Amino acid sequence: MSLTRAVEIVLTPAGRLRMEPAPQESSGRAPLPEPAVRRISAAFERGSAEGLLHLATSEAQTALPAALSYWREFAGRFLTALCHVPEAAGEDLGPIPPPQGSELDGLCQSAPPLRGSEYLDRGVLAALWEELDRHVRGEMGRGGTTAWLQERAPLWHRVGRVCFHLAENKRDPERPFAFLATYAPRVSSQGTVQYQPLSRALEEYAGAKNKAGLEKLLTPVQRAAEKSALARELVDSGEVFHPLAWKAADAYRFLQDAPALEEAGLLLRIPDWWRKRPRPAVRVTVGDSVSGGLGAGAMLDFKVEAALEGEALSDPEWRRLLAAESGLVFLKGRWVEVDREKLAQAMAHWEKVRQAAREDGISFLEAMRLLAGAPMDMASGARTDEERRWTFVEAGEALAGILRELRLPQAADEKVFGGDLKAELRPYQRTGVGWLRFLSRLGLGACLADDMGLGKTVQVLGLLLLLKRENERKDGQARPSVLVLPASLLANWKAELARFAPALCAKFLHPSEMEAGEIAAISRSPAKALANVDAVFTSYGMLLRQPWLRDVSWRLAVLDEAQAIKNPSARQTRAVKELRADARVALTGTPIENRLSDLWSLFDFLCPGLLGTLKQFDAFARSLEDRPADAYAPLRALARPYILRRLKTDPAVISDLPDKTEVQAFCALTRKQAALYERSVEDLRRRLDGLDGIERRGAILAFLLRFKQICNHPAQWLGTGDYAPGESGKFERLREIAEEIASRQDKALIFTQFRELAEPLAEFLAGIFGRAGAVLHGGVPV
Repeated sequence: MSLTRAVEIVLTPAGRLRMEPAPQESSGRAPLPEPAVRRISAAFERGSAEGLLHLATSEAQTALPAALSYWREFAGRFLTALCHVPEAAGEDLGPIPPPQGSELDGLCQSAPPLRGSEYLDRGVLAALWEELDRHVRGEMGRGGTTAWLQERAPLWHRVGRVCFHLAENKRDPERPFAFLATYAPRVSSQGTVQYQPLSRALEEYAGAKNKAGLEKLLTPVQRAAEKSALARELVDSGEVFHPLAWKAADAYRFLQDAPALEEAGLLLRIPDWWRKRPRPAVRVTVGDSVSGGLGAGAMLDFKVEAALEGEALSDPEWRRLLAAESGLVFLKGRWVEVDREKLAQAMAHWEKVRQAAREDGISFLEAMRLLAGAPMDMASGARTDEERRWTFVEAGEALAGILRELRLPQAADEKVFGGDLKAELRPYQRTGVGWLRFLSRLGLGACLADDMGLGKTVQVLGLLLLLKRENERKDGQARPSVLVLPASLLANWKAELARFAPALCAKFLHPSEMEAGEIAAISRSPAKALANVDAVFTSYGMLLRQPWLRDVSWRLAVLDEAQAIKNPSARQTRAVKELRADARVALTGTPIENRLSDLWSLFDFLCPGLLGTLKQFDAFARSLEDRPADAYAPLRALARPYILRRLKTDPAVISDLPDKTEVQAFCALTRKQAALYERSVEDLRRRLDGLDGIERRGAILAFLLRFKQICNHPAQWLGTGDYAPGESGKFERLREIAEEIASRQDKALIFTQFRELAEPLAEFLAGIFGRAGAVLHGGVPV
């Protein structure tokens, strides 16, 4: 019986890769066998480059989770590039440049959910590529590429000196392509590779009586013959040593076999247009026009037509394609790839979809699914690579305008607040308010996922002020918004409201802020009690205890610490999703795209139906795992328009931040703390009777110390040593803050003036961060 262990690969904020134990809630996939865990973990302990190389070489045939497979494929791209450079010693080998920016962007889009994905961008991928390059060249030393590949990466070993050329031959319409095999005997003094016909190699190596050299040169040709029927025919007939004139069908066979030929170690020189794979396709356009007004309830038109590289095909051109043999067809002055059967199937499929659509078109959510590459009804898997080759979906003019605004939101002008906002918003905060305002107007959900400390609260207050002013301009009738948050944050929001948006009329619906009688009165007649209220602040617990909150028609529903609804089956989550509101906003500092179940639950609140039912979403997510390329791109494309996340490290943000930002976090006392505190106040009152002067001041100071200890944790004052987190409001609030920090893999310094609290705090925080932290106090030996 093989032991297994659940681990995951993590991308750190510094762009490093490391292996860590997987959280229990992220399970659901088969854990790795223990030997594989030890091998992979040991490799990454030696560095990101060593770990990546290990995945691509030693674990090439190991069944890996999606995240590890993604990094294995990334390292494989590097090794493929290495196999196609001329032989050279490591110290003479120039750097292998990383892929182009657009290709790196595509790799970012296709990344599966993984911890730290918020730090993944083209810069991180390029840096990892360059680290791999330096590492490999360092390992080579004086040895050559071939020797290193043979020893370190035998599966990737390719000679790469023979090149197959395919070019157009426009002088012969019957045989419009020419083939020639060449080899590179040497590098010129100018540092360029000189190619000669492969037939010359027979003369060169025979004259030098270098049979071993000839065998080495022709090794990739022999490997190609094992993988490609066309290559085998060329070798068996000897035609590989002669220039050939080919028909379009011959050239198409060659081009289809190109991946296998390159995998065998051959270099290929083929027409540039084949790299782009020009092919006619069925173009589906959604949203040229909109009925019902822009927004979540809009109905969009749906159009199906044949096109070639964005240019519509006429009916005669379409009929010609369907009548032609599959392969290469010369159309509109260029060679294009045609599979008439797949084209006909694609057109029939989309015509069927168009006919099934309602007369007034498809819904906004259905259109967004199609644009992302997801099924329109979420009842089937994402479009396969084969389907995507012969179909593309694009946004029409009206929908494209909405998407542009989502990607590049307009910053809110300070003047629109009319002086009601008592804060000077930073540029990124004005952008955030503008983005929230745009989505709320459309009735779409918005997730503001900025880093801790970037001012999510003030951005939401700015939005509430804008909604208040819009109501005043319309009819003067205010429709309140509801904000649901952890009870421990009510005091924070109350202080921020008084500081930045005193013009808002707000009620704090919680026993800590409102008498029970007033709560009961509001529950009996919410419409009357909230007639002139702009916002109601309440807690997740109150939402369960006050069902009338779910019956009010709110202008906006806002969740703070929205990760509180990550469990779809929890009563709290179900209650939140019953809220009725024109638009919904979620605030979280925790990355939400890294856990699929968290993502679905949050979007089921923000944009109900966008990701389908949980059962449909699970089936959709499983279908993504089987895609050979761009695996999770459809899911990321589907979710990304509704998420705005800025990190403190973003260039546009960090240059605008002050040296230090101080944010007060208010903590509510637990019942046990409140009882001890009240008893201590009575003790102090009795103690002060009859005292004056220095004795009175001494007694007050002593009790101040006691109050501090009780507020820290009852165990500190009682001396029991039982630091149960649930008995301290400070510990619970610290948990909320630390969990957000840990989710982003950030670092934190925790200060306390009490030495006896250091160890309990260290033990408490170790459970949150998954590792022990350093503890420093006067008793630590140095």
